[in-house]
Amino acid sequence: MLLCSSSAAIRRISVSWLIMANNSNFKSHRLSRSDDAALALESSTKRPRTMSTHSSLKDAFSSYADHLNALNEKRERIVKASRDVTMNSKKVIFQVHRISKTNREEVLEKAEKDLAAVRDQHISRLVKELQGTDFWKLRRAYSPGVQEYVEAATFFKFCQTGTLLNLDEINASLLSLSDPSLEPLQINLLDYLLGLADLTGELMRLAIGRISDGEVEYSERICQFVRDIYRELTLLVPLMDDGSDMKTKMDTMLQSVVKIENACFSVRVRGSEYIPLLGSSDPSSFLVGVSDAEL
Repeated sequence: MLLCSSSAAIRRISVSWLIMANNSNFKSHRLSRSDDAALALESSTKRPRTMSTHSSLKDAFSSYADHLNALNEKRERIVKASRDVTMNSKKVIFQVHRISKTNREEVLEKAEKDLAAVRDQHISRLVKELQGTDFWKLRRAYSPGVQEYVEAATFFKFCQTGTLLNLDEINASLLSLSDPSLEPLQINLLDYLLGLADLTGELMRLAIGRISDGEVEYSERICQFVRDIYRELTLLVPLMDDGSDMKTKMDTMLQSVVKIENACFSVRVRGSEYIPLLGSSDPSSFLVGVSDAEL
């Protein structure tokens, strides 16, 4: 009986161990299969995601690079066009400075043709590049040329009519260069005022030259015109948000006003000292018949 019970207990223990061993093997096998499946799933999902993400980033940065390259190329073309506008506008200014009492019509006629050539040949290139775009982004590239063009156009207008060419008139003259279906390039107010500030320097040179030719009254009209510009801009510049360039030019403008005033004052007050220079022996001289007391 004892042997039978012992052998039965041993069989039960053996069966229980077999059951435990089978369970552990099954669990380990099930875990290994689940781990393999998870790894396979992870590898199958991560690999395509990484490839698609890399491809999309590469395409995005390629498009960014193309956009920046195109923008830089456009900026270079605009800078070159602006330089041509500056150079040819200066030629118009030099042409107007040749004006005198004897050749006024001839000089102004040639200057008008040269100014039209600047607009049709060089300003038109700027318009072609900038129309229909947000041209404020590229303002620094074309602003110097536009300022010089404004200076030349206003200088010519003053010598022709004695009046100021306003911003609306300048922009109206550029409309014919633009495509009607696109937003036209319009000269902004800041560039116009900066060009107007440069105009006063040219008017100062013109006034000094006219004094040397005996046209004192014309120089005095120039002096009053420059005073009016300076007075109005003195009220406007402190209210400007981006007026750093304008504030610098205001100092130069004041120097031009002072030079014209001093020249006109010297001729009126100390005119007898300028007789050899102005040639008072000429019957057409403005000093003929004027006594020293009146001078």
